[in-house]
Amino acid sequence: MLKEIALRVGRALDDKVFPGCVIGIVTKDGDRMVLPFGSFTYAPDAGEVGEDTIYDLASVTKSIPVASLVLTFIDEAKLSPTDVITKYIPELQNDQGATIGDLLLYRVTGPQLSKLPHKTFEEIRTHIFERGFNAPPGEKKYTNVPAFLLGIALERVGGSSLGALAHQYFFEPLGMRDTSFFFTDISRIPPTEIVNGEEIRGLVHDESARVFARARRATGHAGLFSSAPDMLNFLESLLIRDYPFITEGAQKGWGWQSHEPWFMGSHVSRSAFGKTGFTGTSVVVDPFRGIAFVILSNRTYPKRPLDASSVTSAINVFRRDVADILLSAQG
Repeated sequence: MLKEIALRVGRALDDKVFPGCVIGIVTKDGDRMVLPFGSFTYAPDAGEVGEDTIYDLASVTKSIPVASLVLTFIDEAKLSPTDVITKYIPELQNDQGATIGDLLLYRVTGPQLSKLPHKTFEEIRTHIFERGFNAPPGEKKYTNVPAFLLGIALERVGGSSLGALAHQYFFEPLGMRDTSFFFTDISRIPPTEIVNGEEIRGLVHDESARVFARARRATGHAGLFSSAPDMLNFLESLLIRDYPFITEGAQKGWGWQSHEPWFMGSHVSRSAFGKTGFTGTSVVVDPFRGIAFVILSNRTYPKRPLDASSVTSAINVFRRDVADILLSAQG
């Protein structure tokens, strides 16, 4: 298995799918491996990726910690999936009667955050509140707005910032010392892209989340950074059901992606769940097969691929191949 992974990563490095990556694996018995490959960038003198290299998780943030916190608050009766979102964000216009459950299932859409022309976080937030949702809850359609609003609802219910809540409920109890929305020391963080001649490093890659991050404000749709060992701490806790309400909610697709062979591979079980991130990150938990794994990379460096969102993109083929290697080995 390790030889197969190394060969597959070597092919991806040769094809410049990413300059480097880390793959972390944990089983229900607590066995774990962390496998680093490649470098921070394609420069000859770029630093080598290590086990503790910290990556921008991008949209994995929507599940870890946001959806996980929402499911925790539901378990603690601080939230209910049937609550309308305006119970917590009364200034939201055109709410369409949408509930916490609708947002968790991405059954509403709103303004495209990355396309907003505003320059301050206050203007972005006000724009979302004034525009609201495009239509009543319907079929699932993946956008940033639901997680953005869930992050605000969490802060109002929890009485603290999103980052502080995540540290209180998960990162500190699980010993996740390399996981945060903000870092002062970025020496272990590879850059994610070069934009207008500026290297984006240690600052969230997502355009709208970056506006908030510059003001030291965390958002629900992107912005978390972490290392593979830290992510394995979190994934193992779900694998062994330390947080059954999160595992069960994730398997229903509440804020997570459930049983998605397009990135989880052909051997994934019906009980599996996970999440992808635009920067080249992904997590998968398969309770039936008793394994969880994380892939961290900066595939958007030095610029995002043209096929960035396609299920047949190089990063998704790589994700599937790695998943097939790992899950087939579990029988």
